[in-house]
Amino acid sequence: MDLFHTKSGLSLGFTKSSIADDPISLQMDTTFRFSVSPVPLQLFEEKDDGHRENRIESDEEIRIWGQSMCVKRQRDPKPLPNPCKRFAPDPGLDQRRAAVRSWGNQRLQEADPELSEIMNKEKQRQFLGIELIASENFVCRAVMEALGSHLTNKYSEGMPGARYYTGNHFIDQIESLCQDRAMAAFNLDSDKWGVNVQPYSCTSANFAVYTGLLLPGDRMMGLDSPSGGHMSHGWYMPGGKKVSAASIFFESFPYKVNPQTGFIDYNKLEEKALDYRPKILICGGSSYPREWDYARFRQIADRCGAVLMCDMAHISGLVAAKECASPFDYCDIVTSTTHKSLRGPRGGIIFYRRGAKSRKQGMCLSNGDCTDQLDFEEKINFAVHASLQGGPHNNHIAALAIALKQVTTPEYKAYMQQVKKNAQALASALLKRKCKLVTGGTDNHLLLWDLTTLGLTGKCYEKVCEMCHITLNKTTIFGDNGAISPGGVRIGTPAMTSRGCLESDFETIADFLCTAAEITSCVQRDHGKLQKEFLKGLHNNIDVIDLRIRVEAFAAQFAMPGFDS
Repeated sequence: MDLFHTKSGLSLGFTKSSIADDPISLQMDTTFRFSVSPVPLQLFEEKDDGHRENRIESDEEIRIWGQSMCVKRQRDPKPLPNPCKRFAPDPGLDQRRAAVRSWGNQRLQEADPELSEIMNKEKQRQFLGIELIASENFVCRAVMEALGSHLTNKYSEGMPGARYYTGNHFIDQIESLCQDRAMAAFNLDSDKWGVNVQPYSCTSANFAVYTGLLLPGDRMMGLDSPSGGHMSHGWYMPGGKKVSAASIFFESFPYKVNPQTGFIDYNKLEEKALDYRPKILICGGSSYPREWDYARFRQIADRCGAVLMCDMAHISGLVAAKECASPFDYCDIVTSTTHKSLRGPRGGIIFYRRGAKSRKQGMCLSNGDCTDQLDFEEKINFAVHASLQGGPHNNHIAALAIALKQVTTPEYKAYMQQVKKNAQALASALLKRKCKLVTGGTDNHLLLWDLTTLGLTGKCYEKVCEMCHITLNKTTIFGDNGAISPGGVRIGTPAMTSRGCLESDFETIADFLCTAAEITSCVQRDHGKLQKEFLKGLHNNIDVIDLRIRVEAFAAQFAMPGFDS
């Protein structure tokens, strides 16, 4: 078929044919006629830049029902761009790329000298000081390397294998490895326990448990903060002010220690729990130097129909090393920080029971159904994400995996044993110097020094120690008369044990602490206990300067973990 004819145009024809007594039928004429004729050169006008402008108007003829329709279309007068120009090299491209690299690859000292200087001062403070805050520790080099790695770049909302974002194949491997190591660190059966390693802190972990298992206004019960509990377990100020989110969104009723002994009064605890009927009963605290009777807690929880939760933030390293009683034998949920005695990065972790209910766990949580199977896993995981958190910190999870691997080694067990020995040596040294310790000693890594017998306040003593480069923290002491007094300090041994201190070194530290108490007493006598006047007595104080020099000389003997010098 010849597609080219002398006549230009496009024609579609429809022919109506009539057949007697038949309906009208339409027949399309499918003949397609199109012709191309040469275009005269004079129809192109030469422009100054050498391009020719097309001024052709084309006619297209369309025939419908035998009628001719002509459409005129003006051609685009603009010249077509040269396709080669689109790929011409940009002379400033390399310069723009270099500009991004110039600040994107600078070392901290070059990128921000001001901040770098402050960080170096903090490093020097840590090196020349004695760290006795029970909730602090020094991580190893490998943990620091993971924290400062490229893993911080990746978003990975969701759980392994079910992420919101793509590109998480290796992130899933890291988090799964961390979960496996968490189970191994505490010798847990994966058929009976599960773990979430995404919480940003233990306070976040605790609130995720409450969010998953409770409704706003539901009841919980934990150790009173002045008795050594943590605010995230729900606590009100003496005036009734709600401090933590746990007390704002849920009802909390604390149990307390015996004011004469400093030990938890389990009989009163049981009596209160049976009257109050909490949905969650919490054991664990931040300033309790003795073992926890988890079996007794289990009995009380079963009697009042509560879920038993343990916050082992302070003692998780001791639990992993089997240097103190394990809450996993009795509790339904166990939470912890990861940076205290565990010696990992700063973050939180949640363990939860899975499988069939094995005890008197017949209570129905108000936002769930009663079944024979535990449903902690789904509720807690959903509470972590997406209820409370976004993407997990993958650099923290990798660093935690490193720490959990170390937890299973003989070297870590020896480290935890030394932490306990050091705490007992420090307690013994202070007792020899007629100092009063709450409960008379310690079973773990910390001790509480009651300063009220010396007429001192924890706030003033803490400040003197800080000026002498000893860091510890003031704490409330539940007094004999039931009054709350910030008359004590909490002292822990993990951090200085990480730097290599042994029992004899903590006897030296006891001398420093007693000297600081003498200085505090003298300044209080001359200037009073009010903070403003008390601080005046510390300015250019010869005794403070002398003790600081001795402390720095002592601390400088012990290397900082994770640094070459």
